Amino acid sequence: MSTSSSSYGSPVDAGVETEDYDPATQPKRPDASLGELFSEMTAEMSALFRKEVELAKAEAKEEVTEAGKAGAMFGAAGLAGWMALIMLSFALAWLLDQGLNTALSFAIVGVVWAIGAFILMRTGRTRLARVRALPQTRETIKEDVEWAKAQKS
Repeated sequence: MSTSSSSYGSPVDAGVETEDYDPATQPKRPDASLGELFSEMTAEMSALFRKEVELAKAEAKEEVTEAGKAGAMFGAAGLAGWMALIMLSFALAWLLDQGLNTALSFAIVGVVWAIGAFILMRTGRTRLARVRALPQTRETIKEDVEWAKAQKS
């Protein structure tokens, strides 16, 4: 069974029945010159590259912001740990020097600081673990490679 068509590269013009027609082996734009096709391809690749760079910049900014927040948590945990060390050191010194009541008070304050440092450290570690390097850019680059392979065929 064959169909009639007047466009160049159709199954009838090629003398092929439609059942044997394979669009993968036929030119997609037979009327365009090689220069036109190459020009369009380079323009598309250039636009694609610019968009990928824009996406990478936006994603990197987002990831740097998240990493900065995690770094601030680690800084706060360091400060809280330092305060715990100071309080516990004073508590131990006064325990040996003056007696139990005053030192126990400082020890309680030191333990509270230590708990705060632990919580801040865990929060910072959790936030840092969530930071992923440019996940959307990686995915779109994979898609672009597939698109480019499809354009070649």
